[in-house]
Amino acid sequence: MFDIVSFFPRAVMQGVPLLFGGTGEIITEKSGNLNLGIPGIMYVGGICGVIGAFLYEQSAAELNSFLAVAIPMLSCLLGSLLMGLLYCFLTVTLRANQNVTGLAMTTFGIGIGNFFGGSLIKLTDAEVPSIALSATSKVFSKSLPFADNLGWFGKMFLSYGFLAYSAVIIALITAYVIKKTRVGLNLRAVGESPATADAAGINVNKYKYIATCVGSMIAGLGGLYYVMDYACGVWSNDAFGDRGWLAIALVIFSIWRPNLAIIASILFGGLYIVYLYIPAGTQLYMMELYKMLPYLVTIIVLVVVSMRKKRENEPPAALGLAYFREERSFQSSTVFAVELCYYALLAATGRDSIYFAARR
Repeated sequence: MFDIVSFFPRAVMQGVPLLFGGTGEIITEKSGNLNLGIPGIMYVGGICGVIGAFLYEQSAAELNSFLAVAIPMLSCLLGSLLMGLLYCFLTVTLRANQNVTGLAMTTFGIGIGNFFGGSLIKLTDAEVPSIALSATSKVFSKSLPFADNLGWFGKMFLSYGFLAYSAVIIALITAYVIKKTRVGLNLRAVGESPATADAAGINVNKYKYIATCVGSMIAGLGGLYYVMDYACGVWSNDAFGDRGWLAIALVIFSIWRPNLAIIASILFGGLYIVYLYIPAGTQLYMMELYKMLPYLVTIIVLVVVSMRKKRENEPPAALGLAYFREERSFQSSTVFAVELCYYALLAATGRDSIYFAARR
């Protein structure tokens, strides 16, 4: 019999890395940057956290809970930030093709992770090809002390480590900033029409750099969560699977809205493991078909959204396109003036419907 009390927590734990990666990619794409390097960034974030935790455990006589969390997190954020800066330098400064750069960074990130992961495994002289950081993992996965006393409610909603709740909080804050603040308005303007935003006095390159770097650091936390919480502190090369790509699919599924990504990540997490709860007998091909469900659902959502043709549910108009500031002068003066007037009206009223009507 299907047990929702045991299924839901596992779905949430599967979905948290996707939520981190999806939220980071939404911020990045809102600036017009299409970062397909998210899988590699998550991988680098995970291995950087492992390196920090490994060095601390080896040097500390007694584990300090604060340092056991702070050192891996800072290492993770630093490694992810460097990956974000590299992506911005190539695509924003040098104007390289974003699709090719993202795919190259995914390959590069996985290679970096496997290289340092393999090096640490050799240092430990482990009999199995993995690194176990159980002491640090206990700090990351520690749940609320009263969760066990609340029965099914505690198990379903209160039995997670602090990073799981952090993922939800970050997604909600991101949704508020993008929708309700001047910074979010400027960010969306850069993603929709960088030339218009530039004419309005917004530093396009600055917003692209900051959004991509912040998004990369958030995505890197997804890799850290997977290793320290979900995998119980065990690092194995090539163990992330396709979670990075699922995080990118989550962005499409949630129609570029971080608040919807919270629910979508749990749904994706459930679809990712549902094959374990559906009897397939000896028919292994059925299990493989069940594993396709997250991607199949994403395709269906993409088709439905495209058929409805609502501008609010579509990606930023300038997504994936490099911005050449010197080309702005060649635009039609009439069209450019109209776009600038609409943007000024949006800035004065704060109403999204005006802007989306203008874009149509």
